[in-house]
Amino acid sequence: MNTPIRIDFVSDVSCPWCAIGLHSLETALNRLGDKVKADIHFQPFELNPAMGPEGQDIVEHIQQKYGSTPAQQEQARNMIRQRGADVGFDFAQGARTRIYNTFDAHRLLHWAGEQGKQGQLKHALLETYFTKGEDPSDHEVLVRVAGEVGLDKEAAAEVLSSGRYAEEVRETERFYQRNGIHSVPAIIINERHLISGGQPPEAFEQALKQIVALK
Repeated sequence: MNTPIRIDFVSDVSCPWCAIGLHSLETALNRLGDKVKADIHFQPFELNPAMGPEGQDIVEHIQQKYGSTPAQQEQARNMIRQRGADVGFDFAQGARTRIYNTFDAHRLLHWAGEQGKQGQLKHALLETYFTKGEDPSDHEVLVRVAGEVGLDKEAAAEVLSSGRYAEEVRETERFYQRNGIHSVPAIIINERHLISGGQPPEAFEQALKQIVALK
């Protein structure tokens, strides 16, 4: 059948549920095989747009933001690690110790979309932060990761140093906020149907089947 669908995946590279949601969605798409032909666009969302360049200790940050205790945070991390493992993503224990500003990562992702490498860079940045524990706001890290997925490193460095795509990213963020997206991941199918959160593959598969049946 090969029904074409557009998927706007609104997310942040520092959001663990976005990593889970992306891998769950891709698992569902693989299960559906040639029933659908997905065109995925990664859209920017910043969990912490006011975060300074030095970042913040993650335990301290989550305690301040959500009021959860270190014990509650450890329980949540264990659950997230298991949910990640279920869909083939490695949340390395102890890798993440700080939360960082991700605006420059979103600028680089915008540029990568113009180069046809957005999906590869998105996956690499999620792994860089959650599996390797590296800083996704560090320009040297971003340039290196861009090169690892086949993007031109000098061009990537120029994008980052010049501030290019800042307004495009901010306007896209404002667009989704105006349209009611205040948490991520938010997965929008054919610009009409919203699936919220890091759902398991079965939930994505069922939703996509229903949406395709409506076409």
